[in-house]
Amino acid sequence: MKPRFKRLLCAIFLLVGLGCTQQSTPESNKKTITIWWAQWDPAVGLQELGNRFEQETGIAVKVHQIPWQSYQDQVFLNFGNNKTDFDIVIGDSQWIGRGATRDLYLDLTDWLPSATDMSKIHPRAAKYLCEYPADSGKYYAAPCETDAVGFVYRKDWFENDQEKTSFKKKYGRELSVPNTWTEFRDIAEFFYRPDDKLYGCALLTGRGYDSLTMGFQMFMWGFGGSWGDPKTFQTDGHVNKPEVAASLALFKSLIASGPNGASNFDYGKTYEAFVNGSTAMSMNYFAFYPGIVKQMGDKAGFFMVPQTSATEIVNLGGKQVEITTSNRRVVSLGGQGFSISTKVSTEQQDLAKKFIGWFLQTKNQQEWITKDAGFTANTDILQTTA
Repeated sequence: MKPRFKRLLCAIFLLVGLGCTQQSTPESNKKTITIWWAQWDPAVGLQELGNRFEQETGIAVKVHQIPWQSYQDQVFLNFGNNKTDFDIVIGDSQWIGRGATRDLYLDLTDWLPSATDMSKIHPRAAKYLCEYPADSGKYYAAPCETDAVGFVYRKDWFENDQEKTSFKKKYGRELSVPNTWTEFRDIAEFFYRPDDKLYGCALLTGRGYDSLTMGFQMFMWGFGGSWGDPKTFQTDGHVNKPEVAASLALFKSLIASGPNGASNFDYGKTYEAFVNGSTAMSMNYFAFYPGIVKQMGDKAGFFMVPQTSATEIVNLGGKQVEITTSNRRVVSLGGQGFSISTKVSTEQQDLAKKFIGWFLQTKNQQEWITKDAGFTANTDILQTTA
């Protein structure tokens, strides 16, 4: 090699070395906790809390948001690497078995009770967001976001004098938020006016993730059905019983009162069907409601998932069939827990524990509930009017 090329290479290596030295600043060596979560309002609030955690501790928190429809796929693809890009994943409740049995989620059984008073965590949140297997006392997550399905409705339509008069003339009762699915069906039918591009209801029916499951199972449970025996995992005689067929018939009849494409509506589409001003009633998780209020203001109202009547009459195979349903009201619960990746260093795992423990402190939970859709599992706070 000619001397001038040797000198050139030496100069390049020297510059690269200097560049690396310049990049090794205190900022680049700063301790950082990376959290992955879905793209929605609660993640924004969590980042705001993370910023305060950084002010108090000097440890940065980065909340990376991923659209719901691809969130699960991206998380578990990342778990396929030797090292994950996140220290904490706020996993959906139904992921916990996969995370625990495949050694993806760090076992928090010994640590969690030392980090927070477990008696102050709502027992349903502890059981369904944190524990696996059920009733085992083994924890693979700490509670982050609690949630449930409900309905939002066009309060201004329901209070419109002309609509109220027309409804009472047709159905013989006042137009008000429905307490039963029969009442709900009447209202959905009443507001279904496709020629005017107005629709009765938008239910969760999407196939891409869990929307259809969350939407339909409330009907199934309300009619007395279930997915199966939770101990034996047998489905025969549970999911295929006549009551489940009847609940599905009701579910399908309500979908027919929805906008075009209502048979495949995920959370975003039921949200959009409401805020675009076309739909009277829309099913969704509570966490989406702050965004609706921001767009719709006092035009929006809210009501609980309706209950079944003592009996329900549904169309099965062209025949009207009466099913005894016993006034059940069943709601799909949701929510996510903090789980720590087993595929990061123990140093990062310790940082993750520090943040989670800080988040669970009552004073920080009191701030959490001031954030859009910041729903707590803290029983002390749940018993207040906060």
